[in-house]
Amino acid sequence: MITMKKTLTILKKDNNFREIILNNHFYYDWQEEVFDRLSYDSRKVSKKTLFFAKGREFNKSYLEQAISNGLQYYISEKDYKMSIPVILVNDIKQAMSLIAQTFYDYPQKKLKLLAFTGTKGKTTAAYYAYHILKQSHKPALLSTMNTTLDGKTYFKSTLTTPESIDLFSMMATAVENGCSHLIMEVSSQAYLMKRVYGLIFDVGVFLNISPDHIGPIEHPSFEDYFYHKRLLLENSRFVIVNHQMDYFDLIKEQVAKQPHDFYGKNSENTILNSQPFSFEVIGKLAGYYKSQLIGHFNQENALASGLAALQLGASLEDIKKGIAETVVPGRMEILTQKNGARVFVDYAHNGVSLMQLLTVVNNHQTGKIILIIGATGNKGESRRKDFGEVINQFPHIHVILTSDDPNFEDPLAIAQEIASHITRPVEIITDRDTAIKTAMTLTKEASDAVIIAGKGADTYQIVDGQKVSYEGDKVLAQKYL
Repeated sequence: MITMKKTLTILKKDNNFREIILNNHFYYDWQEEVFDRLSYDSRKVSKKTLFFAKGREFNKSYLEQAISNGLQYYISEKDYKMSIPVILVNDIKQAMSLIAQTFYDYPQKKLKLLAFTGTKGKTTAAYYAYHILKQSHKPALLSTMNTTLDGKTYFKSTLTTPESIDLFSMMATAVENGCSHLIMEVSSQAYLMKRVYGLIFDVGVFLNISPDHIGPIEHPSFEDYFYHKRLLLENSRFVIVNHQMDYFDLIKEQVAKQPHDFYGKNSENTILNSQPFSFEVIGKLAGYYKSQLIGHFNQENALASGLAALQLGASLEDIKKGIAETVVPGRMEILTQKNGARVFVDYAHNGVSLMQLLTVVNNHQTGKIILIIGATGNKGESRRKDFGEVINQFPHIHVILTSDDPNFEDPLAIAQEIASHITRPVEIITDRDTAIKTAMTLTKEASDAVIIAGKGADTYQIVDGQKVSYEGDKVLAQKYL
């Protein structure tokens, strides 16, 4: 619960309070009220709800609906001139985050918080950390793939980083369930949209950076994207950074006065003797490790997660066991056809992750390789050109372009745009099921491979703003083995 007095105190301390308005009258303070619920969904309100009118698509009719359901107060950046008081603020997102922290009794203070950011690898690194920490602790996990707040039940996440009200509610649930740690992915959008405003992480890990999420409804430029990624470093007590990442010199300068570890080639924590399912480490985690996820980039994710877990109380034995146990749905999952050909299912959905995926498969499979890939609609438009440029570096790969969450765009038009950046003929099969079935008929020998990229373990396609049921890449591949 939270009182009106406490709410106004929080807003004023953050220089985020303007005034309270009712019937064109302005107030600096207000009578005492007690709120037993926070909400930004007009369908989920009651008499004692503090409602946040937020979002670029917010409509006055939502408020009218909430008032008809008993709502008596709302917080907003705009006075909608309703019959109830508005608490006017400069930044609704900041207000949401700070008020949610107080409402849920600061659950972040009762957990050790580990956050991963980066253009790629966040989910894999988070899964590694989760499996490491659960050896001797009770971690909760918030990831793009799955969320668990008790280590037993899992549910699908809707955002990489939840809205602040949901985030602190989840943290409070994790505390109630006896969790000791919380591992989460922190996207650039989390900082752009201030979902983690005012939150300090015990350990923040920066895996890598490359252009992504640049477009009209995301980041206007790479600089903006990179800047918001780096905010995790400023808001972490201890940071871990990939020594090989682009713009490392800038990051190194930024974290010079913070406690930190670097990992990767030419750093003090380095992988040696990398094999498909094992690797050796020198540095703080010196020793030999087994991993079920192939690819040097996955081994580096494991190293980053191990260093983070070490900082949070894991032993070297926990780290070795956890890394060996880790599997990630939709990340480098491998199936084998009757003719011996391999099928790789992977979430690779931007240029850099696609390059890594194709490189790993190309190193393992020496025969014919068929790639199935598409690009999302209405977001990340720059990926389409990136995919083309990556594919051009593998001229021997047979390419089938298909649909991948086309949303409000035409999947054929998206595929044609990708094809325009590719310097050789490609197939376009917009139905993803048919594309997978077709690709798997093209293999002949054990040295051949099919790569199904983009959706990973997703069991839906986003079409016209709605999630439409989809069997899933792995399920379809198994059907056609």
